[in-house]
Amino acid sequence: MPKMKTKRAAAKRFKLTGTGKLKRSKAFKSHMLTKKSAKTKRNLRKTGYVSSTQEKTMKTLLPYL
Repeated sequence: MPKMKTKRAAAKRFKLTGTGKLKRSKAFKSHMLTKKSAKTKRNLRKTGYVSSTQEKTMKTLLPYL
């Protein structure tokens, strides 16, 4: 049986934590930042986590994570 391929786009965007959760960065932080408040931009810097419903899908994209 051939080796499974990792989806490289997903591998660049997600990291595995020590407890087994998938860490991700938040969206809406790239441009049009002048209309966003300082509080919003500060909260966008924090890490987000993949929801439990998407967890199984992400594990198939990243088989060796």
